[in-house]
Amino acid sequence: MVSLAALAIPLLAIWFWCPLNRIAMRLRFALTLITGMLGIAPAILLYLLQTGAVPYISIAPWQVPGGWILSTLLMLVIFVLLRDLLWLIARLTGRNSMAQIMHIPALSIGALVVAAGLSAIGVFNALQPPRVHEQQIAVRNLPAALQGLRIAVLADIHASPVNDASYVQTIVQRTLATTPDLIVLPGDMVDGDVATSRSHVAPLAGLSARYGVWAAPGNHEYYSGYNAWRAEFRRLGLNLLENRTQLLSIKGSKLALSGIGDPVFGRTSPNNADPEEAEGIPPDVDAVAAQARKAGAAFHILLAHQPKFARDNAGKGVNLQISGHTHGGLILGMDRWLVAPVNNGFVRGEYDVGNMKLLVSSGAGLWAGFAVRLGVAPRIELLTLVAQQ
Repeated sequence: MVSLAALAIPLLAIWFWCPLNRIAMRLRFALTLITGMLGIAPAILLYLLQTGAVPYISIAPWQVPGGWILSTLLMLVIFVLLRDLLWLIARLTGRNSMAQIMHIPALSIGALVVAAGLSAIGVFNALQPPRVHEQQIAVRNLPAALQGLRIAVLADIHASPVNDASYVQTIVQRTLATTPDLIVLPGDMVDGDVATSRSHVAPLAGLSARYGVWAAPGNHEYYSGYNAWRAEFRRLGLNLLENRTQLLSIKGSKLALSGIGDPVFGRTSPNNADPEEAEGIPPDVDAVAAQARKAGAAFHILLAHQPKFARDNAGKGVNLQISGHTHGGLILGMDRWLVAPVNNGFVRGEYDVGNMKLLVSSGAGLWAGFAVRLGVAPRIELLTLVAQQ
């Protein structure tokens, strides 16, 4: 998204400033240039990060203001569309005075100030640790032994110099205070290489639950040096499910808990042991479904970081899929018209997908490159399983 925005932002800068002919041409040119340069800065940071040209610890703090800039410009897209639509209508209907009002500098600059202010509020919201959100989730074919099972979902923590050790420790404390039966982390636990972010992810070692703490990889684990992080997760006591099913015996009932790889498999990272070689594994839902059947599981929960393939997974005998990745859509409005479409219609909350229930978490953290939340709060999801009538 950031790379695509970088291509469009110079055009947006021209579109925003050039119609304001009451501003001197030289000043309009300067403002257009400044806006365009600020707008492409986040994409430059991302390029430096992906190529390893600059250490992540130096880039991470700058990503947050970069996300504020992107959010501000995203809101301006809506403004200029409305502004120039009204201008066009006014011109076509002969209301020239109204058309002139649409392009007075005060109107556009006021919109810029409002967009920047709203985005600043969004950044503040995004940097706050998540609160616990308790909910019952009704699922089909739930064994009586699993009725009332409490599952804490910690998705998209993105532990890093931004979501630092203090932030992650707060998540751990709030999760443990709920005394869940089971804790799951469906991907994107970290950002950055192990050397930079090891201390920030370390508090996750304090997680514990009666039936364990289980994780599945997300795309950011693959970006950040997967093999090194896999070793670090194991050192911390996080049970990483890589196309693997773990059978849990709960009150005499067999629960299959599975985790699969992420679809971004195949991309290389400067943090890999060999930067030219991909690490990690591709998702294989068929493998975990076969493992669950062979074990005679009465119920199957799948941890799949990205929700977009839920319709495929529903036909594999999965009863409940738990995902993240979307961050709940980040901003009301953007959630439905931008984030949902690129995730096959799934953005946050519960969905009935055939006989399977899908839960898409709003996330307990955010990637620093677009740390903005407006109307979509971060959450530690605490699910209580109940039978669907």
